[in-house]
Formats: sequence, C-alpha cells, structure tokens
Amino acid sequence: MTTRTTVITITHNGGLVIGGLLKSLPADLPLIVIDNASEDDTLDIVTNLRPDAKIIRNRVGLGYGTAASQGLEIVETEFALLANPDSLMTGDAIDALVAAADQYPDAAMFGPLHKDGNGDIEPSHDVELWKRRDYGRLAYDCVPEGPLCVEFLSGAVNLVRMDVMRQVGFYDPEIFLYFDDDDMCARMLRAGHGMILVADSVVMHLNGGSVRPNRAYYWEKFWHLAWSRIYFERKYKGRLAAICLGLKHTVRFGWKALLYGITLQRKKGWRDLARFFGSLGALIGLRASKQPRATQR
Repeated sequence: MTTRTTVITITHNGGLVIGGLLKSLPADLPLIVIDNASEDDTLDIVTNLRPDAKIIRNRVGLGYGTAASQGLEIVETEFALLANPDSLMTGDAIDALVAAADQYPDAAMFGPLHKDGNGDIEPSHDVELWKRRDYGRLAYDCVPEGPLCVEFLSGAVNLVRMDVMRQVGFYDPEIFLYFDDDDMCARMLRAGHGMILVADSVVMHLNGGSVRPNRAYYWEKFWHLAWSRIYFERKYKGRLAAICLGLKHTVRFGWKALLYGITLQRKKGWRDLARFFGSLGALIGLRASKQPRATQR
C-alpha cells in the first residue's frame, strides 16, 4: 500500500537528522524534498541516500506551510505523507495509515501515535485550539487503543488525501511558521472532513532536531509563535478579537521580557522579547510570509 503514497519533507539545515528519516523510509516510496535554503550538508545527504528524490531548492527560507504546498503541488499519488526530517518511519506505520484511510473514506487526514527518543508517548492530537483551556491535558493524556476521531493532528507526521487537499486548499501562505497545522485542521473540519488518530501506526519524533538551535533560531521560533497565534485569531474570530489578543500578549510578553532582563535570566528574556515583537508585529499588520522563489531538479 505504500506505493499509493508520496512522502514530503521540508528541510532547513537538517543534516543532523535527515539521514535517519531517509533510511527509515521504504525505498519504493516517491520522495519530495523541499529545502529552505540550507547551508549545511542536508542536500548532499539526500542526494547520496535517495538520488531518485525530487528536490525543490528555495533560495530563501519560506517557512513550513509554503514549502509543504510546493511539494503538494507536484504529488501524483493518492496520498501524501508529510513527515518532519526529525521523524523516523516504518513501512508498517505508513501501511496502517493507508489502511485507516481505506476504512474511513469520509476522513481526510490520518496521524500516527508519536514516541519521543526515549520511547515515551508524545502528544500528537487534541481538540480545537479554543477548547484546549477547558479540556486541559485530557486530550493529550488519552492514549487510544484503536482509531480515534479528533479535531487536531500534529503537522509533524500525517497522511492526507490529495483529492481533499486540492478541494480544501493547501497551506495558508501568510503563515510562515507555527499554527499552520491548526489552520489546516480547522479548514478540514469546516469543510466537513474528519481526522483520525491511528493507534496502530507508531512513529518516532525526535522533536526539535530539524534545525541546529542558536540565538537567531530561538528569536525566529518565538517571534512566529506569537505572530501566527494572533493571525489565527483574526482569521477565524475577526479583527477585533485579534486586536484584543494582540494587546494582551504585547503587554504580557513585554512585561515578562523586562522582568527577566532585570533578573538576568537572559534566555527567557530573549524568548519573551521575541514574543513581544511578534505580537506587536501582528498587531500593526506586519506580514510574516516571504515570496517563493524556487528552482526544481
């Protein structure tokens, strides 16, 4: 069943982990790699391990969603499997996702159970974003023994029906990083398509190994986390709700950044300063996305 599926992975300086993913994939699966301007040996590893892969080389980093959409545009199989480069797969795990898709034809997205590097279950499903405060960790702590209908699946690894993706639309190009999976799941739900967590499919997600962390990485991460959250609020609840959330977050993270600066907790101060400017950027209407420029081999 794996030959009905094309794997898509998005890379950005992922040389430390991409080899593990490629070695774990069945060799007969078509593979598309979208590279967001890596400066390390990521693509050398790809061409060495999978010379058959289709590679899209972006001259600048376009973020996750825009890059994923580039890959989805050229998929020719029935399904696409989006997999972060820091994930490890098996043919059995992929087959279980495809089998669930055959069993539940009204559902459009299928996610595996995730385990971290220690073998512990990692949360990969939830309720919709706005319900999470009410549910707390209930959805996370529920580890099903069989298929479970959910309202959110992690974007780290999931299988999607290509006919539904073309109907619903690919990833929102305005979102550079973070909450792109929440947005996709929200659009799936609103279009009437279900999502299934497939307990029989288990993958390992190393979580955070896709790039080499540094000061610039942490700034980008928390800036976009803040920006995308407010954009998501505006998209689904309107401009006034986004302004209210933006003001709340700007005050909250600005105060926390100042407090951590005074107490010399530099890492936390840097994190919350990035959140402050991300929230402020969303509030005043800065765009987070970048225009795509790519060449294809």
